[in-house]
Amino acid sequence: QFTNVCAQISSPQPYINSKQIKEVREKYRIHEKDTGSSEYQIAALSVRIAYMTAHIKKNPKDFSSTRGLIAMVSARKKLLKYLRSQSKERFLNI
Repeated sequence: QFTNVCAQISSPQPYINSKQIKEVREKYRIHEKDTGSSEYQIAALSVRIAYMTAHIKKNPKDFSSTRGLIAMVSARKKLLKYLRSQSKERFLNI
């Protein structure tokens, strides 16, 4: 376990972020070849939003990343609205 922790600490942050995205996508996919379901996209966007929020806190003058973060939040909000209108049960599971 100790070597796992050390490996994560020394790994670059984008690599850790991509691993987290893969794990979340595996958790929320509906079937084996699922890449476009709302749950899948919302889960991936949530991880990316968390990463970008931390990045912007460290780099407050990075305006292009701030713009990208706003676009991701907007996309997630639209997906959540769509999912809520289509299926309350699936919306509540997220």
